[in-house]
Amino acid sequence: MEASIITTYRCPMRCMMCNIWDNPTDPKKEFKPELLRKLPRLNLVNLTGGEAFVRNDLAEIIEVLFTKTDRVVISTSAWNEDRVAEIAARFPRLGFRVSIEGLSQKNDELRGRPGGFDRGLRTLLRLRRMGIKDIGFGITVSNNNSADMLWLYELAKELRLELATAAFHNSYYFHKDDNRITNVDEVKANFEELLNRQLREKHPKAWFRALFNLGLINYIDGGKRMLPCEAGTENFFIDPYGEVLPCNGMEAKYWYASMGNLHDFPDFMSLWNGEQARVVRQKVATCPKNCWMIGSASPVIKKYKRQVIPWVIKNKFKSLTGQRIDGDCCPHYEVGQNPQQGVLPTIAEKGGPVASGKSQTNGTL
Repeated sequence: MEASIITTYRCPMRCMMCNIWDNPTDPKKEFKPELLRKLPRLNLVNLTGGEAFVRNDLAEIIEVLFTKTDRVVISTSAWNEDRVAEIAARFPRLGFRVSIEGLSQKNDELRGRPGGFDRGLRTLLRLRRMGIKDIGFGITVSNNNSADMLWLYELAKELRLELATAAFHNSYYFHKDDNRITNVDEVKANFEELLNRQLREKHPKAWFRALFNLGLINYIDGGKRMLPCEAGTENFFIDPYGEVLPCNGMEAKYWYASMGNLHDFPDFMSLWNGEQARVVRQKVATCPKNCWMIGSASPVIKKYKRQVIPWVIKNKFKSLTGQRIDGDCCPHYEVGQNPQQGVLPTIAEKGGPVASGKSQTNGTL
């Protein structure tokens, strides 16, 4: 089981695709590190925000988490370079993913703070010099930065860094309902080029990333997920107030529900096995959205690896023979999921226009 801990909604950045910064948490109401002692043993924990490094007790949070898992990865803007280096020196096993949305001009435009690209790149190089192994950066593709994604991929290869990709979404978490990819063909073409480059790499991890990016093309094109969402079963989120959530992609216009607040339970498993959690899982099983975010996609790719490995092997061989993989050819795997998952409400159910078919969901969910 994997977890994402949303440490805070405070953030120094002013990203165009996210309004967390305009809806900050009160630090006095954010959970205390001791709360996380209730967690079970986990395969992976991602620490995120807002900006996790604004928390003065971040080191205490990390200390607790390393008693629950062998791998903790922190997502950051790296705006506070010295603080990142300080935490890295204290926890050399910690992983770091720096958010970079393009080359210098595009990144600073999208993230709303001049100099953000320079700080991010300096931080990555500094971590490399410190000997930190698990480092990389992530890009959220929106309108007009997908071409930069390809240059960042080349930069990552040259510097031996990880590269995580995402396409922007709407959700309660981002406080956005107008994120929509308008230059669909261009973005899809750049993701297709990226996955073809990844399949030419020598490492199997890159081939599975190509599969994930195929899922992003499918999401941008409005298709149903290639694999079911099992948020709240294979992964969960904890928000800054201690609410345990199935994911960070929920929207109130469809549904929003907590599995319970960890403060109210003696241990995590009491919450996890409770009635409220069961009801939330039923909602996930029929969720109308077709999100494809790493937090919920990665666990099911790992779980259903027997189903997806044939695609990986087949397309790796195609790549070896010089053939290109078509980004529009996304497989869909039936593994017993509820057929209603990913089906948007009809006019009779929702009281609005019927939303069905690919053209209805191009990056708007």
